[in-house]
Amino acid sequence: MTDIINPVSLVDRSFYFIIGFSFVFLFAITLVMIIFVIRYRRSIHPTPSDIRGNLWLEIAWITIPTFIALTMFISGWQAYTGLRDVPEGALEIEVMGQSFSWIFLYANDKETENEMVVPVNTPVKLNITSMDVIHSFFIPAFRVKVDAVQGLNTYAWFIAEEKGEYFFQCTEFCGTGHADMVGVLKVVSQEEYDEWINEEDEW
Repeated sequence: MTDIINPVSLVDRSFYFIIGFSFVFLFAITLVMIIFVIRYRRSIHPTPSDIRGNLWLEIAWITIPTFIALTMFISGWQAYTGLRDVPEGALEIEVMGQSFSWIFLYANDKETENEMVVPVNTPVKLNITSMDVIHSFFIPAFRVKVDAVQGLNTYAWFIAEEKGEYFFQCTEFCGTGHADMVGVLKVVSQEEYDEWINEEDEW
C-alpha cells in the first residue's frame, strides 16, 4: 500500500496552490494600483496615454491569466481524481444516512451506529446512500464530503495514516435532529480491527 497517494495531500496541495496565487495577485495588483495612482495622476498626466493596439500587452494579459487558470485546473483535477480513484482491494463499508444517525454495515454484516472503525494504513471505500431525506457525510480530517441521497449510490474513499479518533457529521440540514447527526471514526491497528470485526458485541 506504500504506492498509494493519500488524496488528503492532493486536496491540500491544490488548496494552498490556489490560495497562494490569490494572495500573490492580491498584493501585486494592489501595489500596481497604488503606483499607477501616484505616477499617472491627473496633475502629472492631464492627457491619458492610449495603449490600444499594444501587441505585447495584449499577449501578456491573454497568456498569463490563461496559464494560471490552466495550472489551477490541473491541480484541482488531480485532487478530484485522487478522491474518486479507489485503490484495488480497498475495505468496503456501507454507509446509510437516516434521520438522525449514520448506520455502517461491514462485509460480515456487523453493524454499528454513529461509530466507524477502520484499520490504519488501509484504503477504505465508503458506499453511501440515504434511507430517507438528503444527508451529507463529512469527515473533515480526510477531506471526505459526499451527499447521501435515497435511491442513489455514491462513494468516497480515504486512507488513515495515523491511529486515533476523528469526528464525522452530517452537513446537509435534514430536520430537527440534524445537529445530533455526528459520530466518531476510530482508526486502529490491523490486529485490533480484526479482533473488533469478529466480536459479536459493539465496542
